[in-house]
Amino acid sequence: MSAKDTIVQGKAVLGIEFGSTRIKAVLINEKNEPIASGSHDWENQLVNGIWTYSLDAIWSGLQDSYAKMAADVKNQYGVEVKTLAAIGFSAMMHGYMAFSKDGELLVPFRTWRNTITEQAADALSEAFDFQIPQRWSIAHLYQAILNGEEHVKDVAFMTTLAGYIHWKLTGRKVLGVGEASGMFPIDMDTKDYDAGMVAKFDELTAPKGFPWKLADIMPQVLVAGQDAGALTEEGAKLLDPSGTLEAGIPLCPPEGDAGTGMAATNSVAQRTGNVSAGTSVFAMIVLEKPLKKRHPEIDIVTTPTGSLVAMVHCNNCTSDLNAWVNLFKEFAEAFGVEVDMNKLFGTLYNKALEGDPECGGLLAYNYFSGETITGFDEGRPLFARTPESRFNLANFMRVHLFTALGALKVGLDILFREEDVKVDRILGHGGLFKTKGVGQKIMAAAMNSPVSVMETAGEGGAWGIALLASYLVNKGENESLEDFLNEKVFAGNEGISMDPDPSDVEGFDAFIERYKAGLPIERAAVDTLKA
Repeated sequence: MSAKDTIVQGKAVLGIEFGSTRIKAVLINEKNEPIASGSHDWENQLVNGIWTYSLDAIWSGLQDSYAKMAADVKNQYGVEVKTLAAIGFSAMMHGYMAFSKDGELLVPFRTWRNTITEQAADALSEAFDFQIPQRWSIAHLYQAILNGEEHVKDVAFMTTLAGYIHWKLTGRKVLGVGEASGMFPIDMDTKDYDAGMVAKFDELTAPKGFPWKLADIMPQVLVAGQDAGALTEEGAKLLDPSGTLEAGIPLCPPEGDAGTGMAATNSVAQRTGNVSAGTSVFAMIVLEKPLKKRHPEIDIVTTPTGSLVAMVHCNNCTSDLNAWVNLFKEFAEAFGVEVDMNKLFGTLYNKALEGDPECGGLLAYNYFSGETITGFDEGRPLFARTPESRFNLANFMRVHLFTALGALKVGLDILFREEDVKVDRILGHGGLFKTKGVGQKIMAAAMNSPVSVMETAGEGGAWGIALLASYLVNKGENESLEDFLNEKVFAGNEGISMDPDPSDVEGFDAFIERYKAGLPIERAAVDTLKA
């Protein structure tokens, strides 16, 4: 069936994801291939010390991205989008959106970027014996309680950005289990909030005398493929104010950007994982069983089907590397040389492969901001060497590629060495992998595991949530999400795999010991170089 016929017959599926800087809409056909898209750029605002997005920005951004997708359909195929087979919404995870019984937002949306809940996160982690990161919704709620904030007594519903959008378009207060796992810990057996921890939270807050219990104010948890409601008449007008889009379209459970990343990289099965490496870097490994103990460096979330996932999240990855590449660009331009940035990145990245396995004794830290895994609230990018270090371009580029994954390596070593986590396949995506073979080779060395890169990894989370919406309406009877992705989306395409080079692995291990030993240098830089 042609793309035009797919759209006219209402068989296309739409996915929309709210990223931190862009809202993207992707329309896919029955083969789960993108056929149209639209996007809207937006930025969070710092208001009274809180990183937030306004409700107006949320809705105008959603409507603009949808309108641009519809315009793309009109331009390409000469038809209008009147109905769809299914829709899915996704957004950056975590944060805090609290509503009154009348549906009014009680305080401005507090995004995942806020680091204002340390007291609550530490207290809950201790009480639950489960790592609760600062950005999780429950940490925001408990911090508001500890702060004595007036609005808490009036909370009737608490959700995430994806849950809010879905609620307003369908009337259903639900979340996909992956997204819910960034609100509150999930029980692997029940695929629901951990009942013991819910009871513990209610016990902690009982002296406050709130008129609600935690279970009353959190969204219902659903797994991929479950019915999550349909687009209402009001919802259709909210999404498409032109009135062209019809109501009644089914929606899949709203998911977070971690879950859509797993879908888009076919990394939802146990013993698989993916690494997203760009401005920040995070690795997600789908576990066979719970970890033996709590680790402050490791977050536990779930796949869209409810399997446990260990997540190592680092704030810094390529920013310092990019700054050095720009310095080389300035150098070339000073000599009157016009620089092609793709060629410059490719040349410098490939030069790193000529360096000594352990970077010739060089040391660098890429900390533009703090790095929780290594205990830093602030960062200072720095480069250091001894007089005996082998200081050349190859080693210089190599050490900056290595340090881009340094904090990640610290967290992964906990999983692989202390917890003996097993992984069969890692899929890499993001800007670090753009230069063919280089980031992939360095990542394989850091993880001591084969790393694959697929062409489709660049499609992103909007495509991932479209795939989850497609699964809702196109799955076979008893067909698992893993089978659906393997057979109907990726069809055996596992990408180009690269095994770790033993000398690179040995070199990275030597580098990471130098990296850990040198952390006091970074601490001194933070203490003496005031921002």
